[in-house]
Amino acid sequence: MSLASCRAFPRHSHDQYGIGLVVSGGQRSWSGIGRVDALAGDVITVNPGEMHDGAPIDGTCRGWYMLYFDPALVHQAVGDTLTGAELTQPALNDPLLRRLMNELFDQLTVTPEETLPLEEQSCKLLGAAFSRHGSRTLIHESRIPGAIAKVRQRLDDAPQLSVSLGELADMAGLSRYQLLRSFSRALGITPHAYLVQRRVQIARHLIAGGHSLSQAALAAGFADQSHMSRAFNRQLGLTPGRYRRAMLPS
Repeated sequence: MSLASCRAFPRHSHDQYGIGLVVSGGQRSWSGIGRVDALAGDVITVNPGEMHDGAPIDGTCRGWYMLYFDPALVHQAVGDTLTGAELTQPALNDPLLRRLMNELFDQLTVTPEETLPLEEQSCKLLGAAFSRHGSRTLIHESRIPGAIAKVRQRLDDAPQLSVSLGELADMAGLSRYQLLRSFSRALGITPHAYLVQRRVQIARHLIAGGHSLSQAALAAGFADQSHMSRAFNRQLGLTPGRYRRAMLPS
């Protein structure tokens, strides 16, 4: 994904590992380790399920491109010894990773049909990223209270199904206010915001798989296509239609 934007993105997460490069301007983001600034030339990373947001520094538009890797692909590339490993820094000034990222992105742009060089470049980038900046302990699941983990699991298992705050509170054995505070403290966003971003992820996968926008909206749990479009654009910075055209060229 390549994007230039002045938009501030709300807190959200991805199912994949992301490695990217800021090519212009700068971005300030919230992460599990606190506030992070990334400037032009910095490599930016995100782990599966890691909550983050992003806003331009000083209101100046910034540009970046990102590559997203399914966890299974990462484990195949780097080997079982790094299964479960995560990238420890959301922003890195690493000349080697910057060069490898540029080479892989250029390869994807110029000759996306050539499988072998893409595999080789992917392995080089992922191997360098995890060997130089990898860890198994960035996200501490044990720090998430069991009751909140149970609620999150419910939202992960069936995000397309409606649920009330009262139902989630009963599941956790907490008052509604206690659940709201505990969930936000543990994960960085409210249960509703978490549910919406999970629905956006489902819609994105469905659209990439060839479903129509209306089909994706209903299957993901949105009331209608317009609700999906607003949430999709707010989180990803582009409309579902534009995403569909990029993923399914005619």
